[in-house]
Amino acid sequence: MPDAAESAGYATLESTEFSGAWPERPDLTGLPNVVYIVLDDVGFAQFGCYGSSIETPNMDRLAANGLRYTNYHTTTLCSPSRACLLTGRNHHTVGMRSVSNWARAYPNGRGAITNRAATIPQ
Repeated sequence: MPDAAESAGYATLESTEFSGAWPERPDLTGLPNVVYIVLDDVGFAQFGCYGSSIETPNMDRLAANGLRYTNYHTTTLCSPSRACLLTGRNHHTVGMRSVSNWARAYPNGRGAITNRAATIPQ
């Protein structure tokens, strides 16, 4: 029968074998918080911060204390618009010309965001 100290040594050895499998968590102190607010069927000028007569105090406060992006390119389809949001790049440059399942027959239309394009979560 193995000695207790001898068994504990093996348990420690086995548990340390996997220490490289889990990457160390990076220090997230000081990184900015990013919040996306995505609204459907809302016009650009429907917020008070952009000159509307409609009162939108909470959105106006967010706009006054954060960043306002005013040159976003949108399309009539969801896949290219979402690709723009996720990458910060024009949808053609990341391969999303149309709806993801329809674009495969066209040049630069892979039906998926290219692996060369970093996304916001990355």
